[in-house]
Formats: sequence, C-alpha cells, structure tokens
Amino acid sequence: MYRFQQRENTKAMREKMLRRSFLKSAALATGAATVMARAEQPASASTAWKPVHGAAGFPAVGTGPARLNVRDFGAKGDGATKDTAALQQTLDRCAVLGGGEVLVPAGNYLTGAIQIRSNTLLRFEKDTILTGTGDMADYPVTTVRWEGRWIQGHIALIYAIDANRIGIAGPGHIEGSPLLGGRPSRTIFTGEPSYRHPALIEFLRCDTIHLKDFSTAYQHIWNVHPTNCQNILIEGLTIRSNTGNGDGIDIDSCKHVRIEHCDIATGDDCISLKSGRGAEAFTLLQTTEDVSIADCTFADNIFACIGIGSETSGGIRDVRVERCKFTQTGKGTCAFYIKTRPGRGAFLENIVADDLDIGAGCAGFLRFNLTNSGLQDEFPVPGDVGIPTAKNFRFTNIRVTDIPLLVDGFSVDARKPLDGLVLENISGTCAKGISLANAVHVSVKNIHVTGFAGPLLSIANVTGKGLEGATTVDAPRVPPAVEVKEPYKLH
Repeated sequence: MYRFQQRENTKAMREKMLRRSFLKSAALATGAATVMARAEQPASASTAWKPVHGAAGFPAVGTGPARLNVRDFGAKGDGATKDTAALQQTLDRCAVLGGGEVLVPAGNYLTGAIQIRSNTLLRFEKDTILTGTGDMADYPVTTVRWEGRWIQGHIALIYAIDANRIGIAGPGHIEGSPLLGGRPSRTIFTGEPSYRHPALIEFLRCDTIHLKDFSTAYQHIWNVHPTNCQNILIEGLTIRSNTGNGDGIDIDSCKHVRIEHCDIATGDDCISLKSGRGAEAFTLLQTTEDVSIADCTFADNIFACIGIGSETSGGIRDVRVERCKFTQTGKGTCAFYIKTRPGRGAFLENIVADDLDIGAGCAGFLRFNLTNSGLQDEFPVPGDVGIPTAKNFRFTNIRVTDIPLLVDGFSVDARKPLDGLVLENISGTCAKGISLANAVHVSVKNIHVTGFAGPLLSIANVTGKGLEGATTVDAPRVPPAVEVKEPYKLH
C-alpha cells in the first residue's frame, strides 16, 4: 500500500465550479448540502494501491490466523441440502477469530446469499460448485445500485458490505439460479414493490478486494458488481452469461481497479464502467477512476464488449485498456462503446486503448455517443451543466478483421465538443470508415485499412491534424436542453 496525493487537474476544478453553481441554484436542503460539502473538500492523502504495473504489490488478503473448512460446520455439499447457515457460520467464525481463509472443498453447495466479512478469503477447491438457490426469499433486501440509482433490492449470492481486505479464489465455480434473473418490475394489479434482482457477486463500500482464478455462470443480471469500492484486483476469471443484462463485470463508482487475464463471454456488456445517473449521482460525485484492463478476451452476443457509461453522472476518468482481444459483439454494436447524454452532467476523460485485436465477429470497433444514450433519469441535471464534457480519448495500435464499421464518433454535442481524440496506427479490413463530429484537437494518423466503401473519413465541425482529404458532411442536430420543474434534493 502506498501513500499518494490525489491530483486536482484543471478539468476537475471546472467541473467542481459548475457543480457548486448547480447546487446553489438548486437550493439543496441542509442534509444534501452537507453531503456535497464533504464531496467537495480538497483531496487528502489516502492509502491506495495504484494499478500501474500489473498485480505486483497488491496487498495480501486472508492472512489472518484462521483456517476453517465449511464441512466442519455442517455443510453437506450434496447439491440438494441448503448449506446457507453452515457457510455463513464458517465465514462469521473466521471474522471473529481475526480473519483468515475459509475453504470450500469439492462438492456442490446449494446456498442463499452469504456475506464475507473483513480480512477473509473464501477459497473454492477444484471441483467445487457454489450454486445459488432459486428462492428469492434467500436473498435479503437492502439498498443497492440499479440503473445508476440507489434503490431497494435483493443482495447478491456472495456479498460484502463495508469490509476490508477480502477475496474469493478458485479454481472452483460459482453459478446463480436462472430463476432469479431479470429486471425489477412492479405488478400492476397487486402493487407489490419492485426490488432489484440478485447479482452474483457484489461488494458495497469495500476496500482491497482480490478475485482470482474461478469461473462464474449467471443469466440476466451482473456476475461481478463492486460499488463505491477501491483497490480492486480481478484476475484469471472465466465468466459466462448469455442473456440480456447479463453483464460480466460492472465497475460502479470505484477507484484503483485492475482487471487482467479474464475470459468473458456475456449477453450484455463484458465490462461496464459506471458512476451513477442523474442529479443524485451528480450530487454525490462518486467517480470511477484509475481503471486498467489488460490481456483479456471478450465476446458479447447482445451489446458491447467494453461499455463506458451511460451512467456517468459521477464522472469517469483515467481508464486504460491494452492487449485485449474482442471476438464478438451484438448485431450493430461496437466492441468499444463510450456513451452518455445531456442530463448526466460530469465528465468522461482520459480514455486510452492500445494494442487491441477486433475480430470478424464484431459489428464495429469504436463508437462514442454523447447525446442520447440510455434512459433519461427522473431527476436529470439541467441546463448546460447537465451536458457531459469529454476529453482525451486515445486509441492506438488497433487491428481489425472484416468488421462492418471502424469508428462512429458522430453523436457529440456541439455545445461541448470532444476535446482531444487520437486515432493512430489502425490497420485491417472494414466495410465502412470513420465518421466524426463536433471535436477539436483531433489527430488521425497511419490509418491503413482496406475493403471499405465510401469515404475513409467523414467529418462535421472537426479540427485537428490528419484531416486532409476528409469528406465534409452536415453536422448532427443539437439535442434540446434538459429542463426541470423543481430543484433537486437528495431524498
């Protein structure tokens, strides 16, 4: 663990000034003002692992004195008996003994939700399967994140809340019940409450998380979902999900994250980076930042492989993706998709990708849509403050194979153009080239692709280098400003 001073760049200062103006005009209640004041205090030195040089230096977890076996606490592992109580008792015992390791030996353990406490590593042996029950009552209701908002929902199969130095290690397998997936819905006739359905693995407000060398399978909803966490290392996971909203890894308002050597094939995004949606998230300012993704393989059969947004109201910055292979996306969707819309506010900045292979199963390489992606929040951020800013996107050393589309960067708001875009050393075959709109400080260099029809580069209201010979087209329509009837208050 190392000490560091969080940097305050000019962009962040501008965003804070805009945010203060928004909050002042909104006349937030005293409680909300207190929350915002806390978020706006100058950064202070804090302990954090910086994922700059791979996994080296990540703090060890499960080093406490306890070494416990769930079989000794009554777990059957026969695939029929509910082992929830035995598994939880073992985890609780480990915590009160000062932490350590909980071993789940070979077998099939049927269980409801179980909670990992601080200083605990949950280890699955080879031929161990942890299977979630299909009974929603086995997953307690608490406050969870859904669609960028904090709502009531069922907690995950494996979860931790306000815990430190925790982990899950393989080589075992974790799978959720297909009976539990899907989006929350309210029954019209009964008026029953609408709870979010359980994720598979979920951490809330935790520090120092290590997930290593196991596999997961879950339908309809997310496999791994850390929220408001920091110092996260995810390595060697194999994730499978083949239906809608079945994301692989959702990084939600988290800092200092490294994802490496993972094989992810999903129905929805393989990896999604988020920071909340609307005025609630804009007020709380819980940014996703310092995220590194390396040496992974991605396939998606409905949407993008890596999605950044559209829940961006807390800001997303300092993301690096390198040495990854993209083998499949949903029809009409790009491997890399950056997305937001007016009403989100905040920023998307310093997004870097290098040394990527985009296979023939992908419908495109890159799209950024900053004008109309995702549902508008019930409480949007109004006016110009609610128009997200985008800065410093850099994509280099990209190899594409027989993809329909190279780059779609046309959906950018003219009121806040994209400031800084590098497309460099891109080679291979594609059916359609690059389209860009409303961008400044653009650099296009060494684009060596063949097979495309029409112009290689189409631009509208774009300035920068390497634009010679581009075809000029009409600029996209500016979306209407977002208006609100009443000032927002945290509630």
